[in-house]
Amino acid sequence: MSDSPLNLSTPIIAILRAPTAARFAQVAAVLHESGITAVEFTLTSAGALDALRDYAGSGHPVGAGTVLTAADAARAVDAGAAYLITPVVSTEVIAEARRLGVPVISGAFTPTEIHRAHAAGSTMVKVFPASVGGPDYIRAIRDPLPDIPLVPTGGVARTDVKAYLDAGATALGMGSPLIGDACVGGDLEALRERVSIVREQLS
Repeated sequence: MSDSPLNLSTPIIAILRAPTAARFAQVAAVLHESGITAVEFTLTSAGALDALRDYAGSGHPVGAGTVLTAADAARAVDAGAAYLITPVVSTEVIAEARRLGVPVISGAFTPTEIHRAHAAGSTMVKVFPASVGGPDYIRAIRDPLPDIPLVPTGGVARTDVKAYLDAGATALGMGSPLIGDACVGGDLEALRERVSIVREQLS
């Protein structure tokens, strides 16, 4: 499987999580317009599958996050998810993603979990929660496991983007430090400004 459907021309996966997914399409559109090409709709948000289904026709690939079971994976792909993201090492989700032919990013933390996820077929591995170890932890993981693409996620601050990428991260998952209150009625222009701060560290 290729990770190309994630369209990581910018190495950021924006994570949309809120009580409801009512504003996900608007936020995703702003992110895409601002140069963030990978966006995750989390299934713990009410209406996420409907939002996925509606946004899938926009021409921008969108992923499903917090996928915990094979049934979740199947429903998400049926709704139009181009890739799947889990917070844990779920071999049933990895197997279902492979069966459906979509990339999957499995959550893991320890070297053993990271290796297990990759060996099971995870396209990339989400190191979660990344803030526990920071960029130094990613650098330490990269030494013995240099061929596993790592996506630090969870508490990645806007000002730490370059440090994580310099430490060897393939991409970063960013939720509230990037999205802020945009999914619950917040200012979308402020979201554009936060995206700009992040993208400045990528040049």
